[in-house]
Amino acid sequence: MGIRSSLEANFDFEIIDEFLDHYAMMLEIMEPLMVDLGNTERYKRSVEELFRIFHNIKSATGYLQVEPMVRLATFVEDALEQLRTRDKAANDETITWLISVSDMFVQWQEDFKMDNELTKIHFSLLILPDMEKA
Repeated sequence: MGIRSSLEANFDFEIIDEFLDHYAMMLEIMEPLMVDLGNTERYKRSVEELFRIFHNIKSATGYLQVEPMVRLATFVEDALEQLRTRDKAANDETITWLISVSDMFVQWQEDFKMDNELTKIHFSLLILPDMEKA
């Protein structure tokens, strides 16, 4: 049984469809915001929007009890909380890590579409980059 079938066994179709629609919209803007973290003028707006996106993913997947997604979204939200306290642009290592995280969430979107089991979280995503390095 794939992830979509599993959710459909426990939740109303409309809830799942609404989640997937919002999830798709968040994924669409996620990577451009991550790239914008390297731009000093757009940094604050981008980090705040990314924090909101990951908070929303964490909340929605928590409600749907999709634990791998909850765990990764929480981990990223915590990292973004650290970035929110800074005024300078993010370094390339941080941006590259975040884009890899985005790729994982895109893979999960594909898992939903194909009704596959969720792809396992890549271990490298659980290692925070050196966010202080210039």
